[in-house]
Amino acid sequence: MTEPVYDKKDQFKQIESGLLEGEQIIAVYDAVGVGTGFIGLTTRRVIIQDKSFMGKRFAITSIPYSKISSVSVVSNKSFVGQYFSTGNIAITVGTHVYEVEFRGSEKTHHVHNVILHYTS
Repeated sequence: MTEPVYDKKDQFKQIESGLLEGEQIIAVYDAVGVGTGFIGLTTRRVIIQDKSFMGKRFAITSIPYSKISSVSVVSNKSFVGQYFSTGNIAITVGTHVYEVEFRGSEKTHHVHNVILHYTS
């Protein structure tokens, strides 16, 4: 397995501290926008930090790949047809959709492809 990729060392360490036996980190990407702090991808699950709670509270949500029913790349196009510098991923688990926005479409496509790999 290749070395994990990440945007911020503290986010990587937070994911690393909660790994299960035999689980490995694939990537940890910082998110932009209101609510989400970061997304982590491991060999067993997707981990999302949700900062949308009141006060200084937040949640770390673990989603086993087996519970994901779909994953979508949500892209914005400007009126002249060029892509913006951010990209979104939508992960459907049951009736809930988790949406995470990234800086750069490369991260969006990497997250999409990793999730597809582990859910297929």
